[in-house]
Amino acid sequence: MEKKMERTYATQMDAARRGIVTPEMEIVAKKENLPVEKIRALVAEGKVAIPANKLHKCLDPNGIGSALKTKINVNLGVSRDCKDYDIEMKKVMNAVDLGAEAIMDLSSHGNTEPFRVKLTQECPAMIGTVPVYDAVIHYQRDLNTLSAHDFVDVVRLHAQNGVDFVTIHCGITKKTIEEIKAGKRKMNLVSRGGSLIFAWMSMTGEENPFYEYYDEILDICREYDVTVSLGDACRPGCLADATDSCQIGELLRLGELTERAWEKDVQVMVEGPGHVPMDQIAANMKIQQTICHGAPFYVLGPLVTDIAPGYDHITAAIGGAIAAMNGAAFLCYVTPAEHLALPNVEDTRNGIIASKIAAHAADIAKGLPGAREIDDKMADARRALDWEEQWKYCLDPQTAKAIREDRLPEDDHSEACSMCGKFCAVRSINKALAGEMIDIL
Repeated sequence: MEKKMERTYATQMDAARRGIVTPEMEIVAKKENLPVEKIRALVAEGKVAIPANKLHKCLDPNGIGSALKTKINVNLGVSRDCKDYDIEMKKVMNAVDLGAEAIMDLSSHGNTEPFRVKLTQECPAMIGTVPVYDAVIHYQRDLNTLSAHDFVDVVRLHAQNGVDFVTIHCGITKKTIEEIKAGKRKMNLVSRGGSLIFAWMSMTGEENPFYEYYDEILDICREYDVTVSLGDACRPGCLADATDSCQIGELLRLGELTERAWEKDVQVMVEGPGHVPMDQIAANMKIQQTICHGAPFYVLGPLVTDIAPGYDHITAAIGGAIAAMNGAAFLCYVTPAEHLALPNVEDTRNGIIASKIAAHAADIAKGLPGAREIDDKMADARRALDWEEQWKYCLDPQTAKAIREDRLPEDDHSEACSMCGKFCAVRSINKALAGEMIDIL
């Protein structure tokens, strides 16, 4: 029987800094078509994170960093109005099948622990959570009755449950309360976690527990090899608030907190905006990279307009493609239900596809080796009017096939589509080059 090697390192970053190549690094290197030593060096620097809780035994590891392929995250979870965990599990498996690298369980109702444990026992994607959401639910007490250490203990519980990364809203402090009260923002705070911390600080008069006890949280993360995702409590919720002093002030604190985490060999991701006009996205990415020392940037969208409820998977995909092209490493998907309702299975599917398009387009623009290979294969299949071959390279072959089969041309089904029929440019050129008669009528 093969003897298992005993783990001799605390975290992926600890291993990387000591020159140890972990099994997770080897898997990531193969996926990225990069030398494993390159991956190790990037993890050691903090420019790549491999979220991999040592208790998540079924994990298929992925690396997150601007030098790697752009990854996407899918937010799921039950709420008081939508309580069916079976539906959420269906969304999880659909997301994995569609290529999502991470799932965040944002459940805010009922006993959340069994579902969270089920995810880390059965789902190969990286699992993330936002512990502050779970605090009130876990203790079944009003927000203002919770102590600072109650919040810290929920972080420990999530780590023990096997989650790979936790969003911690550390950057919002008492100073932020004064800025918001000054009324300079149109939308104030739109971060659910940020608003809960803001409310708790306002009611208790105490400092943000995630900021005050940050070192204790880092010790927990180091023990279980949990990656810290520094939450953006002050992310802009509308274009008018983009790149304002509140957002940038929080980012400065997140830069300091990034360095403190790295001192304990804890991996870090930094979360970002939000709603941002297209012309400000590149600058936002550059500012984050500078202030946070190249730590992977995890963005929600960004949404490039405020007026598209029902279509915000499109506004987010536009912003996400620009963000990833300019350095964002991790895109949080947005669905058509954003701002409106909990997404259903179809909303989730549409959000994932939109985010995958944005990520892939950005990887091509970044010039990642092999990123355009599948596009070139699709071009070859289209030139040959080989429909079966085209389905192999579709991001969503199910939808593509359904559209074609619903509206086939009256004849020559193997050739053109019903939009052009025998006027098809590809068909005409193929026949002309082959010296054949081009029959139109």
